Amino acid sequence: MSAQPNKSEIAVLKHLWTHGEQSAREVHDGVTDETGWSYSTTRTVINRMADKSWVNRRDVHGIAVFAAAVSKVTVLGGMVRDLTRKVFDIEGELPVSMFAGSPHLSDGELDELEQLINTASSGDEETAK
Repeated sequence: MSAQPNKSEIAVLKHLWTHGEQSAREVHDGVTDETGWSYSTTRTVINRMADKSWVNRRDVHGIAVFAAAVSKVTVLGGMVRDLTRKVFDIEGELPVSMFAGSPHLSDGELDELEQLINTASSGDEETAK
């Protein structure tokens, strides 16, 4: 995943990660308190995310439903790598213990995140040499 989702896209992804496959109306109803969007804005965001392959669309009985096509670990790992490597110029292993209190990540996902961040960082360092 080369680019990272923006705040609007993260709101949609978080909703889909939590609730699974949903129609645009269901996504809208789930994120509207946080975002304040109109329904057409929700549809626009979801359609742009589908164009970026961040959500998958399929038709169920004539209704389009959407599911996250990227895992929360992949997105979070990319964001952490970008922040630590590009903004803070931090090299070496990164502790994922700072995410241990998050209700959004299981122990297994924390392990996966640690491997993703630190494996990718080793490859990044090799490429930079």
